[in-house]
Amino acid sequence: MQFIVPLLCAAAFGVASYLYSVMKSNNALAANSEPLSDPSLEDIFQRMATALDVQKLRLNIYKIDAVNGLAAANSQIYITQGFINKYAAGDVTATELASVVAHELGHVALGHTRRRMIDFSGQNAMRTALAITLNRFIPFIGPWIANLAVTIVAARMSRKDELEADAYATALMIKSGLGARSQKDLLSKLDKITGVGGGTPAWFLSHPKTKDRLRAIEQNELKWTGELS
Repeated sequence: MQFIVPLLCAAAFGVASYLYSVMKSNNALAANSEPLSDPSLEDIFQRMATALDVQKLRLNIYKIDAVNGLAAANSQIYITQGFINKYAAGDVTATELASVVAHELGHVALGHTRRRMIDFSGQNAMRTALAITLNRFIPFIGPWIANLAVTIVAARMSRKDELEADAYATALMIKSGLGARSQKDLLSKLDKITGVGGGTPAWFLSHPKTKDRLRAIEQNELKWTGELS
C-alpha cells in the first residue's frame, strides 16, 4: 500500500507533464511555422497522397535552422527550415526529402505520437518505484540508478518506434513509385548534414544506428519487391 500512492502520483504527474509539454510544443510550432508550398515538390507529395488515398498532404515548415522532421502530437507534420535549406542548396534531393515526410507520416499512422503519453506516465511511475526500492539498499545512489535504468528502457522503446516508422516509409515510398533508394541515400549522409556525431553508447540512443536502420530497410525492400534499389 505504501507504494501505491507514490506510484499514482508519479503517473499523474507524468500525464500532466506530458500534456503541458504538448501544449507548449504545439504553441511554439504554430507560432514559428507556415504551410510548406513548393512547386518543385508538389508532384512528389501528390504521388504520396494518392498512394495514401487522401486528397493532399498538409505539411508545414518549422522555422528553425536545425535539420529535422517531426510529427507533432496533433498529427501535424513539420519539416524544419534547415532541411528545406539543404534541399535548396542541392545537399538533399526532392525524393530524399519525401522519405523524411514518409517517416513522420509513419509515426502518426502507427500511433507513436499518441502512445508517448502512456509511455511517459508509465516511465515516471517506474522511475519512482525503482527509486523508492533502491534507496532502501543504496541511499542517494538508488534514485540515480533508477533514472539511468528508465532512460535505457525509454531509449529502447524509441528505437523500436523509429524502425517501425522507417518500415512504413519504405512501404509508402515503394507504393508511391519513388522507391527506397532515396530513403537509404538520405540515411547514409544524415549524420553529416545534421552535424550529429556517433559517440553516444547505443543503449542511450533514441534512434537506431544508421547501419541497423539501413539493414532493416533493405530486408523489407527485399521482402516486398524481391530486389534492392
